[in-house]
Amino acid sequence: MNWWYKILEALPFEWAQEGQMIFMKNALLAIILLTPVFALLGTMIVNNGMAFFSDALGHGAFTGVAIGGLLGLAEPIGSAVAFSVIFAFLITIIRHKSKMAGDTVIGVFSSSAIALGIFLATLGGKSFTKLNSYLVGDILSIAPREIGFLAIVLGIVLIFWFFVFNRLLLVSINPSLAGSRGINTFWYEVVFSCAVAVIVTVSMSWIGLLVINSFLVLPAAAARNIARSQRQYHLLAVVFSLLSGVAGLILSYSFETATGSTIVLISSAIFFTTWFVRKRFA
Repeated sequence: MNWWYKILEALPFEWAQEGQMIFMKNALLAIILLTPVFALLGTMIVNNGMAFFSDALGHGAFTGVAIGGLLGLAEPIGSAVAFSVIFAFLITIIRHKSKMAGDTVIGVFSSSAIALGIFLATLGGKSFTKLNSYLVGDILSIAPREIGFLAIVLGIVLIFWFFVFNRLLLVSINPSLAGSRGINTFWYEVVFSCAVAVIVTVSMSWIGLLVINSFLVLPAAAARNIARSQRQYHLLAVVFSLLSGVAGLILSYSFETATGSTIVLISSAIFFTTWFVRKRFA
């Protein structure tokens, strides 16, 4: 990490100087690695109208944390990932097998998951406060070893996107056509849903479940407002996500606010700006 700290010394910020506020430098690198992952997955979420689905996965992850706490796990992230993946799989199955509207299925699972998580977390009169960190998140607490893990996750997502993007796009646009070309739409949806579940779960302690869905949806929605091709759509989503992430971190330090919510507010401002531009020049 020393190479990263040396690079940041060129920035005109107090926290960027040698030996100063290592936690800010770690958080900045984490955001640079994490925001492109959310942007890429977010483009497909917006394409598929899955905004409520990704929010439901956060609720499932919260329940997984509560289960891990009951099992006495020091790091409940493993149980959270497992439960969130199972949760995503079940939602996808019922969406395919049931005649209910997709948002109804997602709403049922989402409300059930958050209620179950709160029930388990407070079972026996236990305090709920120990789980507050997962709701709000704290990117400033990220450690160098966790940043290395994020770099691996980014690499995996890029490889995943390279090999399956075209098929996922076809499934999202026209499932019938995808099926006629031999693409198993159900399993592609399962794989994508599980990928989103893992990303949401491993990031929740740094970003916070209350705003994590916004990280996925807002940059992609803003990019969709003005993009004129798929390539431009993905590029703008990554740029908007990076911009809001870096600016949000710096502003949250200056104003002493929660980093996650500050990033979301900047993403919201970008979204409304692009919406206005589209309406103005359409």
